[in-house]
Formats: sequence, structure tokens, C-alpha cells
Amino acid sequence: MTISRTSSASTKDPIRVGQIGVGHGHASKLSVYRQSSDYEVVGIVEADPALRAKAEKAPAFQGVPWMSEEQLLQTPGLQAVLVETSPAECLDVAELCIDAGLHVHLDKPAGESIEQYERILKQAATKRLMVQMGYMFRYNPGFLLLEDLLREEVLGEIFEVHGVMSKVVDPENRTRHARFPGGMMFELGCHLVDLVVRILGAPTQVSSFSQTSSRAQDKLADNMLSVLTYPHTIATIKSSALEVEGFARRHLVVCGSRGTFHMQPLDQPTVNLTLTHAVGEYRVGENKRSFPPFERYVADAMQMAHVIRGESEVDYDASHDRLVQRTLLQACGLR
Repeated sequence: MTISRTSSASTKDPIRVGQIGVGHGHASKLSVYRQSSDYEVVGIVEADPALRAKAEKAPAFQGVPWMSEEQLLQTPGLQAVLVETSPAECLDVAELCIDAGLHVHLDKPAGESIEQYERILKQAATKRLMVQMGYMFRYNPGFLLLEDLLREEVLGEIFEVHGVMSKVVDPENRTRHARFPGGMMFELGCHLVDLVVRILGAPTQVSSFSQTSSRAQDKLADNMLSVLTYPHTIATIKSSALEVEGFARRHLVVCGSRGTFHMQPLDQPTVNLTLTHAVGEYRVGENKRSFPPFERYVADAMQMAHVIRGESEVDYDASHDRLVQRTLLQACGLR
């Protein structure tokens, strides 16, 4: 599969897109689609009066028509919908959109029912519709570099992968996340599950360790570790709701027989690559790479436009997304 790394220069008519929900933490990504010449944002839906009132004040939604779900789905020429509800509602909304013949960008994670999710993927395939998952590091430049290194076997035989994805979660959001028994692995660690599965494929075993370390009464599983076992590799993923300056320590490490790749922080990455042998532009020892500022979801939006127009195949197919969801539920101790 080819990763889309360049901006779209299409002169074709923009793709008509709408959004259902503002309850997801990444719902403001609508601004990416509003700024893209690939899209025309026709409207947004939010049935919860409190969520809508709050969103109406946010810059990402200023000037976008608010409408009912029925009005949006009946909008002439509508081609795609961003599903930005909470995980408890996302699969029902996504299924409704697929039934209506619309492409879907489904924010992470893909709910708690693997059966419903797989039904959605199957129906989408039958209708030749795209279901794009909203995992935010797929087009991160540091991760794209890692994929190149792995493809060229620069790191040798991989024996260890380790990732951390944490932050301090405020009391209001702790209560919201505590609705889901998967805790912070479900909420944040899912991004790393997506990357580890991309790197290593299906694990032979998944072990989940979960703890509520805070004295808060919400019972959120706020300190979690998952171990993914492979024939010659062990991958560990750590996620908590308690780490001060957690954004700065978010990282991904891949260790091989000929080198170690360390990306930190994930959101605006710097890569340290340490090698036993010189390869191409990389010398023996430590090599540092930094990247221009990375804006989440810009490349995802471009890739979706290319797929909808028939200009490229998907970079992350349904088999990958299905495996990610199954692995995530295991990593959360839910299967």
C-alpha cells in the first residue's frame, strides 16, 4: 500500500461532507475539511442541546449550518460523513451512514461491539464505501520514516516495541471515560495499538493489566499496560490519565538487531536513530531527525478524497482496522 504524502491538487468539484456529533474529543477536526479545497462542508448535527451550545462557540464550527440528522443525510450530493460522537454511539451512527450509501470517517475507537463493527465493514465493502478510522498518527512524519526503515530492513530483526500515550485527564473527562471498562487503553492507548499492529501484524497473545491508581470515585481504569506477544517480539503499550506533562513523554521505540528507533514526542516528533552499521544517509551511532510542524488529519482528509474519487486505493484497509479493533479489545481486557 502506498502512503499518501503529498497535498491534493485536484481541480474537480469538492466532495460534499457533513459531520454527525461533537461529543468526541477530536470533533474540531472539521476545521481541516473546511480549509481543504477537496471538500465542501454542508452541515453538522448534534442532538444534545448542551453539547451543541458549547460547540456553537468554538471556532471550528463557526458558520457551519446546524441541522437534524435527517436533513443532513438527505442533503443533495452528500458523499461522506465524519462520525464524531462518543464511542457509545459511533457504531450506530456509522451504520446509518453506510446504509445511506455514504463514505464514513469514524473517529477512534470503533465502539465496543466487534460484531457490529465487522458488520459495518462488510456492508461498506459490499457497497464499495470507505470506512476510514480516525487514528491520528498514521501520517505522522516520524512514523512514515519508521515505515521506510522497516521496509528497507535498516533496523534488522525487530525484538521489542514500546509505546507510551498518557496525559492528565480532568475530573469531567474522567467521568466520561469511566463509562467504558476499557479505560485509558480504550481512550488513548488505541492509537498505539494501531501503530503496533501496522508494524507487527496480529499478536499471538495479548495480556492486559489494569488499575485505578487515582483516589477519585469515578473508578476509571487510569493506569493501564498491555503486552502483545509475537513469535520473536514483545510489544508493550502504556497509557494513563495521571501523567504530568504526559504529552511531552508520549513516545514509540522500536528495537532491532541492527538499530533502535526512538520517536518522542509523538505529536511533534523528533527521531533518534541509533545504528550498528551505516546505511545510506545514516551513519554508525546516533542520527537525529526533526520534522516541520505536523497537523493531524490533513493527510487523512486528502487520502479520503483520493479514494472517494477513485484516484487511489486505501492506505489502511478493512483487514487492518478489523485486527486493530480486535487487538484493542483484548488489550483492554474486554475479550
